[in-house]
Amino acid sequence: MIQNSEIRKVYSELQKQLFYLIPEKWDRIYLYASVEEKMEGLETGELFFYYFPRGILKKNPVNVYEIPNKFSLNEEEYIQLVGKLYAQIKKIWEIFKKEKHRLWTSVTIRIEGLKFEIEYNYEKINYKEYSNMDRHIIWKYNNLGLPDEAFTRKERKLIRNYVNETIYFRPDIEKYSEAIYKNPVKKIVDYNRERREQEYIPETEMQKLEKQTKNKFEQQHYTYKIQERKKLKNLLKDKEEKSSKPKTYVEQIEEQRNSVKSQILKHI
Repeated sequence: MIQNSEIRKVYSELQKQLFYLIPEKWDRIYLYASVEEKMEGLETGELFFYYFPRGILKKNPVNVYEIPNKFSLNEEEYIQLVGKLYAQIKKIWEIFKKEKHRLWTSVTIRIEGLKFEIEYNYEKINYKEYSNMDRHIIWKYNNLGLPDEAFTRKERKLIRNYVNETIYFRPDIEKYSEAIYKNPVKKIVDYNRERREQEYIPETEMQKLEKQTKNKFEQQHYTYKIQERKKLKNLLKDKEEKSSKPKTYVEQIEEQRNSVKSQILKHI
């Protein structure tokens, strides 16, 4: 097992990038990555990780590729950051190659409590028997501690076949563990918030003046409407009060005179 300052520096950088990519508080993180050297020096592989959100209630693990949609992040930019995380994994692989150490095919990283653990797997990946998705499901079963109902019927059958085939199989692995990176790391949501603030264009003096004038006009207009409503309300109130009061004898005589006058004028 390689244990030098160079690889420990990569471990530290890998943890910082991983913590940055998780937008909320978490309890546990599990990561899988594979690297395979093919012809002409080309390297291929895959990466995914899950984390369990912190909380009193038991929560389901969140897949890295669900994060952009879940937290309204730019998906293209986020995937690029995941690519940088994978570059750290490849750096570890390259250090193994440079030190002429046996090359691993995949790694599993577990971060629980204050412990960082990396498990190097030297098992040859069987692409004919198991697809990428099959290996993904088997890895979830082995590492995330999910109940059977978290998997479909087809997935449970795949897991049973794998367990039966490997029941007497001793995995070819090496493990290394250390304390996690403890310095505070800014989260991606904080970065996006700061970037939006930096992109904010301050108002010009003319824009401020226009805004103040508009606000003042709206306030005056609102006040005028309130005053007019009060006037109308008072008029209706006066009219109702007058109509509800009993008429005096003089008012009744005057009303009769006016009625007679109107009748005479109609017949002239």
